[in-house]
Amino acid sequence: MSDTVASLGRKIASAGDLQSVVRTMKALAASNIGQYEKSVHALGDYNRTVELGLGVCFRSLATATPHRRPITRARARVVSAIVFGSDQGLVGQFNDVVADFAVKALANVPGEHRVWAVGDRVRARLGDAGVVVAGSFAVPSSVQAITPLVGEMLVKSAAHEKDSEADELHLYYNHPTTAAAYAPASLRLLPLDDAWRRTLAERPWPTKSLPDVIGPTSVTLLALVSEYLFVSLFRACAESLASENASRLAAMQRADKNIDELLVHLHGTFHRLRQSKIDEELFDVIAGFEALAKEKVNPAAATLTYGTS
Repeated sequence: MSDTVASLGRKIASAGDLQSVVRTMKALAASNIGQYEKSVHALGDYNRTVELGLGVCFRSLATATPHRRPITRARARVVSAIVFGSDQGLVGQFNDVVADFAVKALANVPGEHRVWAVGDRVRARLGDAGVVVAGSFAVPSSVQAITPLVGEMLVKSAAHEKDSEADELHLYYNHPTTAAAYAPASLRLLPLDDAWRRTLAERPWPTKSLPDVIGPTSVTLLALVSEYLFVSLFRACAESLASENASRLAAMQRADKNIDELLVHLHGTFHRLRQSKIDEELFDVIAGFEALAKEKVNPAAATLTYGTS
């Protein structure tokens, strides 16, 4: 069925309204990326402070960190993992990318896997891949909601460790690479990497006043390790949310481009059709004018014609 001028006008108006919505969502996604990136940068100073404190504790202790518990042969190796996903729409393959990455990475980690999912959609994706998910967390909707989520993670993990000791803790999340792109990333939080511990222990103190640990070093170390876990979980969650908005921004950019192309096509068709209608009306006017002119030039023929009819 061919379009009319009126129907094309309605399509152009609808496409314009849709483009306004798409551009609004683009602006919101770009704004959200900025606030999550700022939250990660704001953690920088605090993270450096925690690392300086850990370095002091590592230098004070002659043995390995006390949070690393000895692994006996009587039980299987326990590997805990947290996979950060998204429950929002218009994010493309966001959940598929991080879920596939986590499944492949965990396949190379021996032991009993206990996986926690952040988001119901990535939990379903992990379940489809054959991964048994121990539990899930709600995806935070803002920077302010990340802190309660991390606190809930730490509380649940601490309660879980009372029943069974976890030998390792891995994080899997999408990491932003550019303003509108991301890539899957992983981070092993526990046990603490030996090379990382040595690097912190060898880091020079920034001032001439050398620090000293007040009280038992092991207690201070455990407190600092807890803060290190908090910072790491917060950063992973914030980067995952920034990647989610980067995926949405890329989708909205593609949609905006497609709508632009559609509008160009619709406007071209609209103008051609309108011009065709105008030409038809002009031809009708000219034909009528020529008929009237012939009647004035030869009125007798016109009368004869009328009489005959």
